[in-house]
Amino acid sequence: MTSPIDPAIRDLILHGLAIPACPLALDKQRRFDPRRQRAILRYYEAAGVGGVAVGVHTTQFAIRNPKIGLFEPVLSLAAEEFDRLDVRRGRPLVRIAGLCGDTRQATAEADLAGRFRYHAGLLSLAAMRDAADDALLAHCRAIAEAIPLVGFYLQPAVGGRVLAFEFWRRFAEIEGVVAIKIAPFDRYRTLDVVRAVAESGRDDIALYTGNDDHIVLDLLTTHRFHSVGKPVERRIVGGLLGHWAVWTRRAVELFEQCRTVAESGAPIPPELLQRAVEVTDSNAALFDVTGGFAGCIPGIHEVLRRQGLLEGVWCLDPHETLGEGQAAEIDRVCRDYPHLTDNQFVAEHLDDWLAD
Repeated sequence: MTSPIDPAIRDLILHGLAIPACPLALDKQRRFDPRRQRAILRYYEAAGVGGVAVGVHTTQFAIRNPKIGLFEPVLSLAAEEFDRLDVRRGRPLVRIAGLCGDTRQATAEADLAGRFRYHAGLLSLAAMRDAADDALLAHCRAIAEAIPLVGFYLQPAVGGRVLAFEFWRRFAEIEGVVAIKIAPFDRYRTLDVVRAVAESGRDDIALYTGNDDHIVLDLLTTHRFHSVGKPVERRIVGGLLGHWAVWTRRAVELFEQCRTVAESGAPIPPELLQRAVEVTDSNAALFDVTGGFAGCIPGIHEVLRRQGLLEGVWCLDPHETLGEGQAAEIDRVCRDYPHLTDNQFVAEHLDDWLAD
């Protein structure tokens, strides 16, 4: 028995959405800052996103630490704000909750997310790095009974594990799967997921890029394979991205442009290919690639701090800070690619978003 999903929500996911991975707002004492957390969610809605992911890597996995105890408060506050925004919008934002841990923990998190009216759970398998595929798939099936499931291929550099084509082919057979976030930062492994879903025959599983190093081209590319002697095509229809946690207004505009081109079948304009390079270059600065991604969350915080949405770059772990030279790299990409930033948009609305 799988957990059902509202058909209207499933249709939204299948059509393709821009979904930022929400960061955690803290004050200078590293305590939860509800006012700025709400402001960030209001920013994303005003920027035109189709959904928001909460409790994911960008929100910091440490919120689950019993000594910190922020997983439930963050999900609860976000759900309250989503309710307000949905009334104002007249249509729902798709709510994705991050899920972690062994089967007992992930099931409990899924149950909690369900109580807060989240539509689906993004399931990290990082806690089961050494488990065999059979055990992993049993784990996924158990979670799918509690909440509609978004698979997650997390890159090994930030805690993920290698998952073969065969795993994803069997994963696609789980009835409760509604989408897969593909984020191995690896073209071979990305193709494994897309081909597995194509060969499964499932046209009700949406593919989302989490490859922050390849966003534009993932969204523009039609993947064509042969299954049982017949051509099968699949597209990555949306993005669930930490990169889209910043400069979100411009990210949504670029996403819509990519979708229009991909759906039309028209030749890809050269300027979009150039934009792909610029976005990847920007991501290298935001995610501290030269530092092995150690500063990826502080890099997101730094942009939001400069815009006034966050008070500082603080993380729950005081050792998690900007990498050496990372601030200068962020300066560079802001200077070189001002059309990717949305500073003016934020400045015009910041006071309203920060209002109680």
